[in-house]
Amino acid sequence: MASKIIKTTARQVSPVFSLNSSEARRRVLNLYRAWYRQIPVLVLKYDVPLTVKDFRKKLHERFTENRSITDIRVIDMLVVKGQMDLVEAVNIWKTKGHIMAYFDKTPKDTPSDFLSKFYNGQD
Repeated sequence: MASKIIKTTARQVSPVFSLNSSEARRRVLNLYRAWYRQIPVLVLKYDVPLTVKDFRKKLHERFTENRSITDIRVIDMLVVKGQMDLVEAVNIWKTKGHIMAYFDKTPKDTPSDFLSKFYNGQD
């Protein structure tokens, strides 16, 4: 009896906000536009040594990292996290260090040959 309840409950997982992929895509694009519009304000408020162009490049990079995600629930979760980050940044609840941490995570060129990997301490 309990196994039947678990099976029916597992099949009926509802999405967080979006009902289909087009609605999830719309939410992602709205979040992207909101961040894009707030970038000039954030550059002035946080007085970071970066340009608006650098911020927008990093914004594009962060959104394209998750381009391959197709699960609507995961997309909704990422959108909610992105909205929370935007609110925290706009209300200056983040510090300059939090903002600059986005720029430290740029992937560096990974060595491909044996000696370069050895020198960098990779396997």
